[in-house]
Formats: sequence, structure tokens, C-alpha cells
Amino acid sequence: MDKKDDSKPHPNQHVPLAYENKKFLNGPDGRILRILAEYQEPLAKFRRERIQDTIVFFGSARFVSNEESERALTELRKLPPDTPDLQENIKRAESVVEMSRYYEAARRLAFLITRWTQTLSQPRHRFVVCTGGGPGIMEAANRGAFEAGGKTIGLNINLPFEQVPNDYITPALNFEFHYFFMRKLWFAYLAKALVVFPGGFGTFDEMFEVLTLAQTEKLAKHICVVVYGKPYWDEVVNLHAMVDAGTISAKDLDLIHWANTPEEAFRILRTDLEEHHLEHESTLLREPDIARTRP
Repeated sequence: MDKKDDSKPHPNQHVPLAYENKKFLNGPDGRILRILAEYQEPLAKFRRERIQDTIVFFGSARFVSNEESERALTELRKLPPDTPDLQENIKRAESVVEMSRYYEAARRLAFLITRWTQTLSQPRHRFVVCTGGGPGIMEAANRGAFEAGGKTIGLNINLPFEQVPNDYITPALNFEFHYFFMRKLWFAYLAKALVVFPGGFGTFDEMFEVLTLAQTEKLAKHICVVVYGKPYWDEVVNLHAMVDAGTISAKDLDLIHWANTPEEAFRILRTDLEEHHLEHESTLLREPDIARTRP
């Protein structure tokens, strides 16, 4: 038997282009490209959809509409009295009905904002309602903007238990992020105002991050922060105790505007946005880019 001829080079096979190499792109060496993609792809979409800036809504993902909560409570009350844990479940459902007022308030406020922005004569879409894209207050705000006939943004996050985008996001403005910090960048970069409804750990994280950026003047713009539902917030966090302890200054409290009705919140937002971020059409020398603000 003839020996194998090892003098010939091994025939090379075609290998994928670097940007088509999934093993590379999904591995640690491709991380920087994934991060850049989560900056560049949203930027391209926002420009294509002519978005200039946003109003961001934060709040609990656990709230549901009044209609849905009332329906669930009604079904529980139809069950036989000897149903296990019935009274406890009814009590919990009654609490859900009570908290549904925040869902309806976010929906109403987003509707008012979007109807107002549709009257503005601007080259790009201004103050577009933006949320984290999921259920609860996020769904309510996207829903209100959708019902007003406007564009609405959802910055979703890919999680192991999968947060599903709600049905009211404009399809071309429905985003899915892997990196929390890139998602947060897009929340802060485009926002000219922030509305914070009652929520849990995630809401605290998002609210205090933006407040810290405003406090330390890391935002190259004025941002209006409206915190909705003062009774809830007074019960769960004592900001005045922080002033008394010297951990924040008294003037830091001026970063927050309080509101207890959608109409009150809308008046605060409109006044602030007109003062700080709206210019007369005659002063617009060229079409503004996204996130543009006054010097």
C-alpha cells in the first residue's frame, strides 16, 4: 500500500466572515461589538422614525387595568365559601383593584401628553412616550399614547423569564436589549422628562439613577422629574430624613415635582417642556437631530 503523500498542503475550507461568525460574535471577544450594536441599531431606528426626544415612564410591572382587576375580583367572589385561602386571595385581589388606579392614571397621562405633542409644529416627533416595554405601568403608558394615535417606544430587556413586549408599542420602535446599561443609556439620553409611578426595586433603581445624573449635572440638558402618587412615596421613602441626616441637601428635593392626578402631572410637564425645550419654528435653522437640546 502506498504511503500517504504528506507533501501537499491541507486543502483550506472557506471560513465565515468575521461579522457572520456566530461563535466569535457571541463569545467574550465579540462583546464590544454587541455593545456597539445596542448603541448603533437604536440610533439608526430613532433617526429613521424621526424621533427627537422622549418622556420616560417608570413604575411597577405588576399593576393591571381597572377592568382586568375588577374581573379577577368578581370571579373570586363567585367561588364557594369553603375554597382554600379564599379570603386571603380576595383581600389580595382587592388590593390589586386599589392599585389599578395608577395603571389608569399612567394611561390617561400618556394620552394627554401625546395629544398635546401632536399639536406641536416641529420637524421631528417631540416628547414621545417611552417605557421599558413590558406590562404594568409600562403597558399603561404605551397604551395611552397608542390610543391618542401617536408613536410610542418600548425598550425591552431580554431576561431568563422573558419579559414580553406589550401590544401597544409602535412596531418600528420596539427594542430588545441584552445589556441593562445600554438600555439605561437610551432611557436617559433621549429623555426630556421622567414620570415615576409607584413601583418596586426596579423603579427605585431607575428613578434614583436619573436623579443622581441630574444632581451631579451629568446630563447636558434640563430634565423634569415628576413623581406620581405622593402618599405612596411618603410611606415608602423619607427624603426629608435624608436631608436631616445630611446625605442630600435641601435643594436636591427641588429636582422632584409631585403630582397626584394625571391633569396635574400634565400641567407640570407641559410648562417645563415649553420653557426649557420648545423653540419657535422661526428659530430652527436646520432639522434637529435626536436628543437635541438648547446649549
